[in-house]
Amino acid sequence: MLYQQIERNKRKTFLVMLVFFVIFALVGAGLGQLMWDKPLPGVLTAGVIALVYSFIIFQDPISVVMSMNHAQELREEDNPQLFHVVEDMAMVGQIPMPKVYLIPDQSPNAFATGLSPDKSAVAVTQGLLDMMNREELEGVLGHEISHIRNYDIRLSMVALVLVSAISFIADFAQNWMWFGFGGRRRDDDDEDGGSLGMIIGVIGVIFTLILGPLAASLAQMALSRNREYLADAGSVELTRNPQGLISALRKIENSQPMQAANSASASLYIEDPVRRPSLSHLFDTHPPTEERIKRLEQM
Repeated sequence: MLYQQIERNKRKTFLVMLVFFVIFALVGAGLGQLMWDKPLPGVLTAGVIALVYSFIIFQDPISVVMSMNHAQELREEDNPQLFHVVEDMAMVGQIPMPKVYLIPDQSPNAFATGLSPDKSAVAVTQGLLDMMNREELEGVLGHEISHIRNYDIRLSMVALVLVSAISFIADFAQNWMWFGFGGRRRDDDDEDGGSLGMIIGVIGVIFTLILGPLAASLAQMALSRNREYLADAGSVELTRNPQGLISALRKIENSQPMQAANSASASLYIEDPVRRPSLSHLFDTHPPTEERIKRLEQM
């Protein structure tokens, strides 16, 4: 059952990432249709924008994400038990020891970030250390080590780059519309005498400005939810003890949200630190805790 869940979630991740790149290409095509009446230049422009964002974000993602969440790096002497648990989970997961950070917040939570197992870090809140026994702490950190081992941390960064690039393109297209689209399109209509170009242009505008960013956000949420299930299964694989993570998830769910959580990093945490009310699970950064527990109990 455990390995079946892992394989199923990996297939879902591939499909979500494929959809993500299709959305990105369509947004670029919409930009090209809007500016040049040709989709290919827009796709190429979108690719250049994504490369620029990648260069900026991938320079030092650990420092950027940790500073956003007010996390401070720890040394082994600061908390030997925490270091030993992280070291044990990393050893079982066969990855290098990640850096360890502490977030001064009384709500129990944790996340992992970085680009690869060689360049990774885990962060835990003070509330997690205060509320969890060793078994629960192992379950949580096994979950985070699984994120690192499965390269979820890199997938999260790729998703962040794509969403950021799509948002930039949408903002740029909106500004360009106000200052250049209307007049040029009217000239094109006078010359061509047809409405097909206008219809395609309008569709491109709608997708680039509205549907593209929305679809990208939904794909990012779906990716995050799927990887949480996979990391839960990975934690059980590392600890051989689903009860530790089950107990930890129940404690986290029944606690208060974090006081100064960064909303852009919410999908990284083991549980949504903001606890935003949602009428549709499509906009949730994490799967329902009860569903996660149900799956863990079946392992």
